[in-house]
Amino acid sequence: MSLRKYLNKNKIGGLILIIVIIIAFGFGGFGGGFLSNNQNNIVKINKTNITTQDLINYINQSGISQSAIQDNLKNNIIEELLSGLVSTTLLDLEIEDFEILISQNSLSQKIKLNKNFHDENGNFQRLKYEKFLLENNETAPSFELRLKGRELQKNLFDYIGAGTKSPNFLTKKLFEEENKKLELEFIDLNNFYKKKDSFNDLEIKEFLDENKDQLKVEYIDFDYGIINPKNLIGVDDFNQAFFDKIDEIEIKIENNLDLKEILTDFDIETISVSDFKISSNKNDIQKKIFEARNIEFDIIEHENNYIAYKINKTEERTPDLNDPELKKEILELLFQKNKFDYNNKLLTKINNKKFNDAEFLKMGENKIESLLLNSIKDNKKFEINSVEILYSIPVNSFTLISDEKNNIYLAKIKKILNLNDNIDDKKIQEYSLKQNTNNKNSILKTYDLLLNTKYNVVMNQKTIERVKNFFQW
Repeated sequence: MSLRKYLNKNKIGGLILIIVIIIAFGFGGFGGGFLSNNQNNIVKINKTNITTQDLINYINQSGISQSAIQDNLKNNIIEELLSGLVSTTLLDLEIEDFEILISQNSLSQKIKLNKNFHDENGNFQRLKYEKFLLENNETAPSFELRLKGRELQKNLFDYIGAGTKSPNFLTKKLFEEENKKLELEFIDLNNFYKKKDSFNDLEIKEFLDENKDQLKVEYIDFDYGIINPKNLIGVDDFNQAFFDKIDEIEIKIENNLDLKEILTDFDIETISVSDFKISSNKNDIQKKIFEARNIEFDIIEHENNYIAYKINKTEERTPDLNDPELKKEILELLFQKNKFDYNNKLLTKINNKKFNDAEFLKMGENKIESLLLNSIKDNKKFEINSVEILYSIPVNSFTLISDEKNNIYLAKIKKILNLNDNIDDKKIQEYSLKQNTNNKNSILKTYDLLLNTKYNVVMNQKTIERVKNFFQW
C-alpha cells in the first residue's frame, strides 16, 4: 500500500510530526530561536528544565496527530499537553525525592500477572505479549518504561496516602448517609411542556430566522465505487494481488485523475449521488463518505470493502420548510429548546429560593406522585446521578432530576428516615474501605496544594507561542 495509507492505517503519523518538528528545532526553525540562550526551555521547575524536545517526545507518546493539534490550537491544546507534561515531571521529581524504586524483577512480575497475556490455563504466554506489542506498534523497552512510570506513580500515591484508616464513627456516618431512606414527592414536567403539534408555522419560521446560520444544512454531490477482492480481482481473499491493485488506484487518486475513468479502468461501477444530506439517507457507506468529506478525493475502508470517492460539490443551505423531513427536525429542535427554557427558568427560581411549597402544590394539583428511596443506589425510578443529587440536599428542598429516558421531574425531599439498624461486619469492611478512599483523596488534594508551594513552575510564554506558531504553518 502507499506510504500515506500505511501511515494512516498504522497510526504512526506522529512519527512524521516528530521528524518535522525536530528538523525545525534542530536546524534553525522558528528563526533559529530555539538554539540559543534559554529559549529552548519551555518550562522551568525549580532547577529542572523542560525543553521543547521534552514536549516533542510527550506529544509523540500521546498519539495526537499534527492535524488534530492544528485544529485545536484555539482550544489551547498546546497548553493542555504542556500541563500534562508538567504534572508528570512534578511526580517524577517527587518519586526521586522520596527515593521510590521498582526493581526489574517486580516489573517482570507485573507483566506476567497481566491476564491479557495469559492462556486459557492462566499461564503467561510470551507470544501473546509480543503480539500485543506488535499490534500497538510498541517495543518492549518503551512499553516497560511506561509501565514502570505508572507503577512508580502508584507507589508514590500509596506512600502519600499510607496509613489512612478511617475511625469507626466516620465509617458509620458514611453508611448512614448513603443508606438512609428518602420520601419524595415529584411532578412529571412533560405535563407542562408545549406539545410538538401546537407550534404553528410562524413560530417555526421565527425560530429558523433566529438561528439560520446554526441550522444551515450541508449538501454534497459525490461519486464513489465499492471495491473488494471479488469485483477487483475475481477472488474472495485479501491477497497481495488485491493490495497491489489498491495501490494502483491510490496512486491514480493521488495524481488527481478522474474517478469515473479510474473505476472504469478497473471495471468498478461508479455510483453518483446528488444533494446528499446526513439525515436523508441510512446508507452507511454514503454516511461514511459524508463524514470524510473534508478530504475531497480519497479511498477509505468500510467493513470488508474499500470505497473510492470524489466530492464534486459542497453547499450549505437554509432549511427548506417545504421539506417534511427537515421541518420535522426543526420542530424537534424548537420543542427541545422550549423544554430547556422551561426547565432553566424553573431551576433558576429554585436556586434563587423563589419557589415554595405553595407553588409546588399549585403545579401538582392531582399530578403529584410519591416514592420511597431505600439507599443512594436505589435507581428503580431515577437515574443514579439524580439519586446522588437527592441524597446531597436537605429535607424540604426542591430540585430537577431525570430518569434513564431523560424525562425531567420536579422533586421535593419530603422526609428523611434515618437508620436504626446496626452495621454488619461485611458492611463495616465495605464502608471502611470506601471512607479510607475518601480520606486518601482528601490527602491527595492537600498534597496537590503542597506541590504548588514546593515547586516554582515558570512558563516561557515566548517559547509556547513559537510552538503554537509552528503548528499554524
